[in-house]
Amino acid sequence: MCGQDSMASSPSPDSGTTVRPVLPKDEAGVHELIDADRLPGQPRCAPETLTPAWCVPVPLVSRAIPAWPQISVLTDAGDRPRGTIAYLSWADSGPGLIYWVHAYEHPPTLRTLIGHALRALGHCPRIEAFVGAPPGPQGPGGLPRTRRGATHNALVETGFTGHCQGRYLHRRLPAEHPPAKPVADVFPCDFPPGHRLILREATEPVAEAVVGMGPERTATLYWIETTPVRRRRGLGRRLLGQALALLAEQGATEVALVLDDARPPMCESQAATRLFRSFGFTLVDELWTYEHRRPEPLRPGA
Repeated sequence: MCGQDSMASSPSPDSGTTVRPVLPKDEAGVHELIDADRLPGQPRCAPETLTPAWCVPVPLVSRAIPAWPQISVLTDAGDRPRGTIAYLSWADSGPGLIYWVHAYEHPPTLRTLIGHALRALGHCPRIEAFVGAPPGPQGPGGLPRTRRGATHNALVETGFTGHCQGRYLHRRLPAEHPPAKPVADVFPCDFPPGHRLILREATEPVAEAVVGMGPERTATLYWIETTPVRRRRGLGRRLLGQALALLAEQGATEVALVLDDARPPMCESQAATRLFRSFGFTLVDELWTYEHRRPEPLRPGA
């Protein structure tokens, strides 16, 4: 199991419920809570879901070593999990992070769990929520704003502000995907795990894609990009076709991606949307991230 919550058990405002550290006996119940919020293209929880290696979001691994991830559950009168929250903080007084909260979209349970994490992270000047990795076993990479409206409301009601980080797109792959003419060189990729496809003109790389297989025949398109001077020539279309064919050959039956709306200019975002739609990708939801800042103490004499 992941590092247990160091905060002692405490009764929640709901009669007969308790917020306490997660225990090994809670594993099945926590998996059920997480799977209830699973998006299309996301694998179900695996036994390693509650291990320390799984809990730390991938982009944060290279950061200063954090404290063990903390997991709490809210249990009913029968000591059965009805909600769970996971969070962490660092020894260097950096921001705290809430990286999951699941409670069947039950508002009182969500508010109780978020409040519990805010108290545990009270030493952090800033707390982020749902800032994580690309789509994969750890989640979609943000909070699905529409599908998880109760969680969004609970975060806002407890002092978080949010913004849209990107859009989660998904498509199914047919059992026999039409072969694509190879146009790119394919290399194994360690991070993220999968394959890198590089399309060259002469010897110059002009377009690149990174894809990876996940559990349960799910796959992720992590990246696809064409150099600016080579755009509008169909290179992205040819590269994406080969990438999807490669995933189908490896046994993938569905693939997901996050279209990052926070960085590219609007014209590039629209072009990417048209490309993915032409390949059968559909919008599942917007992905939001959140931040909670504590007021700075008044200076003497201010």
